[in-house]
Amino acid sequence: MAHIVVLGAGIGGIPMAYELKDRTRPGDRITVVSNSDRFQFVPSNPWVAVGWRKRGDITVPLAEPFARKGIAFNHSGCRALRPHDNALDLGDGTSLGYDQLVIATGPELAFDEIEGFGPQANTVSICHVDHAEAAAQRWEQFCRDPGPLVVGAVQGASCFGPAYEFAMIADADLRRRRIRHKVPMTFVTSEPYIGHLGLGGVGDTKGLLESALRERHIQWIANARVDRFEPDTVHVTEVDADGKDKARHAVGSRLTMMLPAFRGIAPLRGVEGLVNPRGFVLTDRHQRNPTFRNVFGVGVCIAIPPVEKTPVPVGVPKTGYMIETMVTAAAHNIRAILDGKAPTEEATWNALCLADFGDSGVAFVAMPQIPPRNVNWSSHGRWVHLAKVGFERYFLRKVRKGIGEPVYERYALKLLGLTRVQPDAPATLDG
Repeated sequence: MAHIVVLGAGIGGIPMAYELKDRTRPGDRITVVSNSDRFQFVPSNPWVAVGWRKRGDITVPLAEPFARKGIAFNHSGCRALRPHDNALDLGDGTSLGYDQLVIATGPELAFDEIEGFGPQANTVSICHVDHAEAAAQRWEQFCRDPGPLVVGAVQGASCFGPAYEFAMIADADLRRRRIRHKVPMTFVTSEPYIGHLGLGGVGDTKGLLESALRERHIQWIANARVDRFEPDTVHVTEVDADGKDKARHAVGSRLTMMLPAFRGIAPLRGVEGLVNPRGFVLTDRHQRNPTFRNVFGVGVCIAIPPVEKTPVPVGVPKTGYMIETMVTAAAHNIRAILDGKAPTEEATWNALCLADFGDSGVAFVAMPQIPPRNVNWSSHGRWVHLAKVGFERYFLRKVRKGIGEPVYERYALKLLGLTRVQPDAPATLDG
């Protein structure tokens, strides 16, 4: 019987463990390794940062649901991965061997790449629940003494949706407090245009998001490279279409929240054949590493090239449903390997995204997420806000109950044309 280790317990790692438990053989063992004993629903962090949610609302202790599913759990973290030895060195000083490994760690946040960046310096963050809690304290202080607010995403960032969400949610909260008129807001982004999202836009996200910013009196600077953060100023260089410096801006800010670039976590970086120079896991069309054939990668930790050349570097987001398609493909392919067969399943990388604006929102469907697409649709309205609240509750319930992909979810999304794996994917040489 096989021992399968899932490294990471986030948006990708939790569904991965549950699907493996449902798809593997009765005698196979599954162990999850994480650096935390709790799951955090990262998409809710913008709400935490303005006080609309508390930590306990969006986190789930994992020991009980894993025990109920018969999944072993170690939350001491990983110090080193030794793929030549099929082993992990753990934070508690022990080593853990594996037959198959799924890397689902998420990223490391590269705050150190820009002077003055990060929650330990001159900005706040919504990338982790700890950061969001600290941001909530800063937010209350800010609201007692309001002033200019800067929100956005720096060069190399790949996750733009939460920046738009935080800008709109902050606007909504300030309006509720009747102090919006005291807060000049500027959205600073490395995207070549508003609504690019690292994806070349989806449907009319350019028009929808530009309109949303205008309606809320939020100024913006696109094609922006942040040079440094000071306690009360964000120094930005705006470039032209050729990437040449066009204008320099010193944007005053009493509170700054900008999303960082990502890189692979330290235990993976520098392992030749496993990761790219940035530390992201290399995978083939079956979510399998080309060098270490018993290693799979899913989620934010995998390497995906940019969809197009942009004047300021931007990455490709790995969104929630897109990650779940990787999970399902990987689970099928691991079972095939255990049965002595070649992996054949390929994730669709379809995307269904809900961006909350506090009292409305924008939704988009991209099939697949990486263009060219078969479906390229976006819409907006109050229904998106309600749908995001409902999805938060639904996903947290799945984590608590130990559910991967319920049958009713699969068929409901199939009616919308959203499926997780490619139909009748043929066997290929890299299988």
